[in-house]
Amino acid sequence: MRKLLPVLLLILGLGAGVGAGWFLKPAAEAGEAPHGEVAAESGGHGEATGGHGAEPGAEASHYDPEAGPTETVRLPNQFVVPVIVDGRVQAMVVIGLALELETGYTFSVLTDEARLRAVLLQLLFDHANIGGFNGLFTSGEALLSLRRILREAARRELGPQVTDVLITELLRQES
Repeated sequence: MRKLLPVLLLILGLGAGVGAGWFLKPAAEAGEAPHGEVAAESGGHGEATGGHGAEPGAEASHYDPEAGPTETVRLPNQFVVPVIVDGRVQAMVVIGLALELETGYTFSVLTDEARLRAVLLQLLFDHANIGGFNGLFTSGEALLSLRRILREAARRELGPQVTDVLITELLRQES
């Protein structure tokens, strides 16, 4: 009986957690499709950055970059971002990124990487300064929001051939 009780409590706790998650999940808003699907009112593009049928200033809770043939280019070095609280480094965030580019676009490490890294690193510093790497920073919506701003910055720097910025690694190390 002593060995059975912890197993029963574990199963009961797991069931209660799953049930609570199921009942407390947010309901989809009008015009919003479930994750991975495109709402019929959006014009079929699934773009969540304010264009293609979305209301100005409104952001959808999902992010679907344009589909099509792409190539992925991993940026050679990780980004290291300090999380500063009250003038002291509280943690360090290490993040690895990759670019998803239209097929045929040539990304030159020699000519494009340094400029792109500077822009992306500044955005990551700004994200850390507003508390973007505190709390539940690995939640789906938080990461999609970060990917959106990184994608837009990469597009401004390299052009519309950048279809997405992928977060390939993410680590937060407390000091």
